[in-house]
Amino acid sequence: MSIIHVIILAIIEGLTEFLPVSSTGHMVVASALMGIGDDTFVKLFEIVIQLGAILAVVVLYLKRFFRSINFYIKLVVGVIPAVILGVLLKKQIEGLLGSPLVVGIALLVGGVILLFVDEWFNKPTITEEKDISYLTAFKIGCFQCLAMIPGISRSASSIVGGMSQKLSRTAAAEFSFFLAVPTMFGATAKDLWDFHKDNPNLSSATIHGYIVTLIIGSVIAFIVALLAIRSFITFLEQKGFKLFGWYRIVAGLAVIILFYTSNALHNKDAQPSVDKAKIELKSEGQSSHRI
Repeated sequence: MSIIHVIILAIIEGLTEFLPVSSTGHMVVASALMGIGDDTFVKLFEIVIQLGAILAVVVLYLKRFFRSINFYIKLVVGVIPAVILGVLLKKQIEGLLGSPLVVGIALLVGGVILLFVDEWFNKPTITEEKDISYLTAFKIGCFQCLAMIPGISRSASSIVGGMSQKLSRTAAAEFSFFLAVPTMFGATAKDLWDFHKDNPNLSSATIHGYIVTLIIGSVIAFIVALLAIRSFITFLEQKGFKLFGWYRIVAGLAVIILFYTSNALHNKDAQPSVDKAKIELKSEGQSSHRI
């Protein structure tokens, strides 16, 4: 990746992480269109900069993180489904990563749902995080697991999950932000460890270059996310989800059309299995985990 690629992907991440449009899906498609390879470091970069964007939540809602121990218990309970399914369905999830066609279909289906979600869940009874029960947090966490499919959107799935449990749009969006913090901390820590374990012989110069790249991307994503979060909450309170639904439908159709007409997206879709085969041939018996 060049510095231009790093900046573009980080801006995309910062803008889309908290919108119900799938930041991962957008980065998958953007990477394909820019001709960025699908190696393990690119996958690591896409995860780590998500944590950079998520840290904007901690800054903007700092007081919430010091309110009570119950707040943290709810977050832990909400993360449990993702931890369990992440372990049980690891190979299946890896098979979906990096596929523009999956992203396109998920964007399209999710867009149709967002067109109607405001009408389906229009009688909220919970307007603040403190009124969310542990069981409700767990159910929202189950909805968040849908985002393991690239293109679904972690934000969209957890917000819709929250609204289905009688949360207001704002309360559901904010709890989605909070739930992202432990989720992305865990995902980043795991992927950093796996990358280190699978690449033990990297030179000092290469490691330094990777660290600099991750820091630049994370800082940019963080700054952009700071601006995006408040704007999203304000828009959501006034307009709801319909515009995001139409955007997803148009974007999904565009990705599907490009998939069948563009060599770049076709190559991106085929690359993961090729890379995995290379890794398996390179070191028999060594883990072939893709980041």
